[in-house]
Amino acid sequence: QVPLVESGGGLVQAGGSLRLSCAASGRTFNIYAMGWFRQAPGKEREFVAAISWSGGSITYADSLKGRFTISRDNAKTTVYLQMNSLKPEDTAVYYCAAGPAYPSLKRSEYNYWGQGTQVTVSS
Repeated sequence: QVPLVESGGGLVQAGGSLRLSCAASGRTFNIYAMGWFRQAPGKEREFVAAISWSGGSITYADSLKGRFTISRDNAKTTVYLQMNSLKPEDTAVYYCAAGPAYPSLKRSEYNYWGQGTQVTVSS
């Protein structure tokens, strides 16, 4: 098991920034790729970004490149999602996930999920 706890969500105006954190417990954190997904009301959960265990391989959803940045600190067993130039369409519950050996875009390849943190962007 890899318990994951997200934090950092909230209400922000369009154009603002937020940094989400995902704290993991368990000694196996450092062997997993980590991902961020989001789910807006009435929509399916979608991929946002993923990072390899070393941080050397990163992938983003094409629509979010340039605005979102994923990073991790293995010493703190934490993964981050820096979100800039936020738009109302970024409003969603954001989830972090762990599990695959490589940064995957596929939700099914992640075994462990956090409870999510709400991000609301007002216009």
